[in-house]
Amino acid sequence: MQVTGPRGTKDALPDMTPHWCRVEDIARSICDLHAYREIRTPIFEHTELFLRGIGETTDVVQKEMYTFTDRGGRSVTLRPENTAAVVRSYLENKLYSLPQPLKLFYIGPMFRYDRPQAGRLRQFHQFGIEAIGAAGPAIDAETIVMAVQFFRQLGLNELRLFVNSVGCPQCRPTYRATLQNYLRESLPHFCEDCQSRFDRNPMRILDCKVEQCQTLSQGAPAVSDCLCEECRTHFEGLKQLLTAAGIDFIHNPRLVRGLDYYTKTAFEIQYAPLGAQSAVCGGGRYDGLIEECGGQPTPGIGFAIGLERVLLALEKQQLLPAAAEQTDVFVACTGESTRTLAFSLLCRLREVGIKSDMDYLDRGLKAQFKQANRLATRFTVMIGEEEAAQGQVMLKNMLTGEQELIAPDSIEALLKAKLQGELKR
Repeated sequence: MQVTGPRGTKDALPDMTPHWCRVEDIARSICDLHAYREIRTPIFEHTELFLRGIGETTDVVQKEMYTFTDRGGRSVTLRPENTAAVVRSYLENKLYSLPQPLKLFYIGPMFRYDRPQAGRLRQFHQFGIEAIGAAGPAIDAETIVMAVQFFRQLGLNELRLFVNSVGCPQCRPTYRATLQNYLRESLPHFCEDCQSRFDRNPMRILDCKVEQCQTLSQGAPAVSDCLCEECRTHFEGLKQLLTAAGIDFIHNPRLVRGLDYYTKTAFEIQYAPLGAQSAVCGGGRYDGLIEECGGQPTPGIGFAIGLERVLLALEKQQLLPAAAEQTDVFVACTGESTRTLAFSLLCRLREVGIKSDMDYLDRGLKAQFKQANRLATRFTVMIGEEEAAQGQVMLKNMLTGEQELIAPDSIEALLKAKLQGELKR
């Protein structure tokens, strides 16, 4: 029986990895521009971290976590998201002693058990940032601007930015009671998940994707109607800053996000052509999370971008051109007697930074030249017995067909000059 990959996972094959690298390079350059530094946390954490950090009532904790008991009897979980892990690292490594706000970013795999579909895998990858230690709306605006710049640099359009304020522990209880009063009469008609959310976290009902639930909650009061003065002022400040930065946004009063730790600012970027999985970025403020994880009250904000969905969006806009496989130099030889010389020359070319390859299957010279063409090789160096006896090699320009005999000792400098000349043209 053939072994296959686990359901909900996907290999990144060589024709796609250049696109992954490009997306990650753009993410890193934007973070560097805004003074964010990379953090790498373990792929698994103690389960308690996510129970406390994400919230026991969330779908992620109740349905989607990969949790198991290790050989020491400890419950560990493959990280379903990275904010809680970054907060754990912030506290454990006393990063609060560094100048604040502390600006961090990460790129890596996350794990959630869910029904696999396009843009939603059980192992998926996220690029995210966390800014810890600043409470004002300016850092919120910077976070959103960075996400928008990331998509702009990739060339994506048809994106929509939604923003909202989900309140704080002072004003949210008022909204919770108001929302429950509105929903109570029609509660039996909601889906089973929404009925269980009614007492635990009624705001999550607004985020339900079931069509009937969306219809039933359509006229629900907005959280913005119940904001305290501090939350209202913060949200107005954020909108002013986004407008000043030239960022278009839509105030969506139904946007609540799926994790319990969000306070005040919540935002989402959607790419509509992806359909049901249109959200490519989500984020917001989590001012209570660090305290919940055992630290001092500390504000924070961040976002996470699903890279698989980004690549799908790039594909839909035809922004993933086929990566051309190209080699600078192919070293061909006529047999065992010249193979040692060919391999020595190959190593010398690589040492000076020339992308080079040779035949490893003992093919004939004609087949080697075919392989050089498949690799889109610019130049081929051919070493035959006659050339070797004369202390020379044959250099062929694969584009023009021009050939010349040269001494092996001068091959590196000559090829570097020719390759640089081609690049200039």
